[in-house]
Amino acid sequence: MSPVMVPATDHAPVVRSFDPEDFVVPHGREEEWRFTPLDRLHELQLSPVVTTRPVVSVNAVDAVTAQRLANEDGAQSLVPTPVDRIGASAWLLSDEVTVISVPAEEIINELIEVSIHTPTGTSVGHVVVDVGAFAQASVLVRFTGDGVFAGSISLNVGDSAKLTAATVYDTDRESVCAVRLHLRLGRDASGRSSVITLGGDVTRVHATVEYTGPGGDAELLGLFFANDGQHHEHRVFVDHSQPHCRSSVTYKGALEGQGTRTVWIGDVLVRANAIGIDTYEVNRNLVLSDGARADSVPNLELETGEIVGAGHASATGRFDDEQMFYLQSRGIPADLARVLVVRGFFADILGRTMIPGLSESLMRQIDDRLGVGELLASVSGLSHGGLDDTEVNA
Repeated sequence: MSPVMVPATDHAPVVRSFDPEDFVVPHGREEEWRFTPLDRLHELQLSPVVTTRPVVSVNAVDAVTAQRLANEDGAQSLVPTPVDRIGASAWLLSDEVTVISVPAEEIINELIEVSIHTPTGTSVGHVVVDVGAFAQASVLVRFTGDGVFAGSISLNVGDSAKLTAATVYDTDRESVCAVRLHLRLGRDASGRSSVITLGGDVTRVHATVEYTGPGGDAELLGLFFANDGQHHEHRVFVDHSQPHCRSSVTYKGALEGQGTRTVWIGDVLVRANAIGIDTYEVNRNLVLSDGARADSVPNLELETGEIVGAGHASATGRFDDEQMFYLQSRGIPADLARVLVVRGFFADILGRTMIPGLSESLMRQIDDRLGVGELLASVSGLSHGGLDDTEVNA
């Protein structure tokens, strides 16, 4: 298939293709790769050799169907066209797509759970969640394992449908994940997609939003907590190509430890025909120790001035001295005050995921990462995994 050459803009991908040879081999000097530690990708950016398969399991009610569709049977039309060499290689080396379908007009109240386990070795895979017109559903995708993985998660939301989704990267410390997360919204469709990154050696998630009709409403949420030299990289590209649509992007990250690095790149493009749109993106980073580095680059490109609103913001800093002083003045020890600030920092994102039980389980993992679970449990009024009025919002 010939590559699709996209009109050049500052932030839109220039090439889209399913053939990896249509992309140059990244060397780290390219804009889209300059933050990525290529030497830790186990040659995913070159010509990877697949040695194993991911184990994909789906738990859903009977009304929801799950099937494996061979690439030659039309699966290509369900996944987004790759925008980099890793994505194209992941497609070329795969032979099937796991497709989860919610019938039109069906209201699914039970959570759809998808588990993707990446065993030792290199694997590729693709999962599509297809929500029919006027349907509603919630899905939780969880990555585990210690392998090297490349692939895509496609969230296709039909006209006037609603999807609430969360993707959790809870892989082992030595794992590598490079994933394209694509949200495609039909006319008057609504999609909320949360990305939570805790595990892995290198995790690179490229979240993209596509509107296929007017009136679409996209909300992207992100939470990442990196330590001990981890690299978490999140890239967002919202392509406003339809009128009267909305997008809201909120990512928050915390990091600590020598050599730890997080990257957030937020690109929003409002095309000339996308009148009446409302868009805002924000990234906040909390640096918990020396030796850690957070990069944050928000980009907003407007090709029309006929909009409802557009804006972006970015902030990276250490603990707020006033918050710490306030908590310590109330008799809270410094180490516990530090925990409360971090918990309050993440509470907003966790409270908006709208996935049953996810907020509590993730807060427990964050507590364990901070090493203060016993300390929290010993203080009256605080329970491990619960929030109360003592916490500080950031």
